[in-house]
Amino acid sequence: MSETGGPEHDYEPVPGLPGRLPKGEMILWQGAPSSAQVSRQIMKTRWIAGYFAVLVIWNVSAGIYDGRMVSEILFSSGALAVLCAMAIALLEAFAWGVQKTTMYTITNKRVVMRIGVALSATFNLPFTRIVSADMREDKNGCGDIALTLAPGDKLSWLVFWPHVRGFKKGALMPQMICLKEVAIAGNVLSAALAGSRSIDAPAVAQRNTSTPADAGRLIEAAE
Repeated sequence: MSETGGPEHDYEPVPGLPGRLPKGEMILWQGAPSSAQVSRQIMKTRWIAGYFAVLVIWNVSAGIYDGRMVSEILFSSGALAVLCAMAIALLEAFAWGVQKTTMYTITNKRVVMRIGVALSATFNLPFTRIVSADMREDKNGCGDIALTLAPGDKLSWLVFWPHVRGFKKGALMPQMICLKEVAIAGNVLSAALAGSRSIDAPAVAQRNTSTPADAGRLIEAAE
C-alpha cells in the first residue's frame, strides 16, 4: 500500500488518481459516496434528530408537570430545536464534504482511494495486497465494500475514517462507503481481482446476517 498527499484535486492528471496510468492499466470503475447515505449511515443524523425529539417531549412533559409558564416551556423547547438543527447542519455539511472530496477508482491492477475532507490523501491498494473484499448491500442497493489486506499493512483509523471498517489495530479494513448501486462496483472488483490472478471470476457468496437489509457478500481474491 502506498500513499500520496496533496490539498488540491484540480491538479490531478486523471480525476481521482495521483498520476497518469502506466501502460497496460485502465480504469474499470469510479465512484464516490452518497452524501445522503453518509449522513444517515455514518453520521447517524436520524438517530440524533430522534434523540433531540425525545428531549423536547421530555422538556414539555416536565414543564407541564412542574406547572411552568407556557412561554418558558416554548423557549426551552425552541432552544433544543435550534441546537438540533445546528448539530444536524454541521453533520450534513461534513457528509457533503465527504462526497465532494472522495473518489474511489478500480483499475485492472489496483484500488485507489482519494479521501480526506480537511487533509487529502490518495492510497494505492494493489491487488497483490488485497486478500478479499466484503460487500454489504441494503434493500435500496446502497452499501459498502471493505478490503482485507495482506498481513504487514498497518492502517491508521484516524487517517482513514470514515473510509474504514473495524476498530482494533491490526483488524482495520479500508472501505469504500455508502455507494449507490454497490453491486456494480462489487462485480467489477470481483472480476478484476480474479482476472489479475488469471482465474475465473469467483462467485459472490451471500453472508448470513440478522436482517436481509444488512446481508453481505464475500468476494474472494484467490491466489
